[in-house]
Amino acid sequence: MSLTPAELTRYLSALISHQLPLSTMIWGPPGVGKSSIVAQLAAAHDLGFVDVRLSQLAPTDLRGLPVAEDGVSKWFPPEFLPRSGQGILFLDEVNMAPPTMQGMAQQLILDRKVGSYELPDGWFVWAAGNRKEDRASVFDMPAPLANRFLHLSVRADFDSWRSYALGRGLHEHTIAFLTFRPELLHRLDPTQPAWPSPRAWEMASRLLTAGLEVSPAIGEAAAAEFMAFVRLYEQLPDLDSVLRGQNTSLKLPDEASVRYAAVVGLASRAQNADEAYHAFIWLGEHAGAEWLQLYVATLVSKFQAIGQLADLVGLMQRDPAVAERIQGALSLAGG
Repeated sequence: MSLTPAELTRYLSALISHQLPLSTMIWGPPGVGKSSIVAQLAAAHDLGFVDVRLSQLAPTDLRGLPVAEDGVSKWFPPEFLPRSGQGILFLDEVNMAPPTMQGMAQQLILDRKVGSYELPDGWFVWAAGNRKEDRASVFDMPAPLANRFLHLSVRADFDSWRSYALGRGLHEHTIAFLTFRPELLHRLDPTQPAWPSPRAWEMASRLLTAGLEVSPAIGEAAAAEFMAFVRLYEQLPDLDSVLRGQNTSLKLPDEASVRYAAVVGLASRAQNADEAYHAFIWLGEHAGAEWLQLYVATLVSKFQAIGQLADLVGLMQRDPAVAERIQGALSLAGG
């Protein structure tokens, strides 16, 4: 079952809401956000979260150490395994662990216990791993272990990433560039140590904010194309004045890449309904319907991500054309 990050989040959230403690395996390429999705879900549902990297453990690290007591050897479980409350026990990199370690984890996944340790009720056991086609150093998962999981696959998806990026305040340039070149959101290059992925673009955003070179995060080829796009920002009209409703006679450049930068820049910078409305009116006068639709889709994605959709209600009440566009964007977004 292949899902976007947004679809995976909804599926896993339903398992939590319906209290279905079914062991679940999440497959996907490196850098698409498998681990962060699970951590964010735990926080959203006010659950505990224990992240165990099986590939970094030995079998005794999971089962515990044998200690003699009254002439009998007893296993003392590790302190990182939960003993109370509710939460998610996340077994990351499960198929990078050697077969002996996977065998030890099998008991925990199937019986919710290992050695003398027993996982408390209210805890979910989820796992994640990369696929062989991702050129990851993985072991085959034994059939008995695989049969104990639900299996979900997650793929890189630009719309999901855009919503995440807008909500996290990632650098405007990265969002605009990937709106223009969404195929570069994830492009695995096994011959290079750095290549574009959702995780790498988030690192690039932080580097960009600090004024540092982004190629160590996304690789030389993607960085060259990205920086050429960034230089287009020098051709942009004064977006801040547009958001203030000033200088409305400014023209939108004809070059498509510059238009992507301007439209996404306006949506990213709009801080309230007034600014969003000024940009909508300006684009309506200087751009075609497709650019106006891109602006509204980005704006809706941003306001959803930051939990301010109520602000769009006031915006919709100002103008029937605005309301129609926003309703259409909400329908496409499942809002």
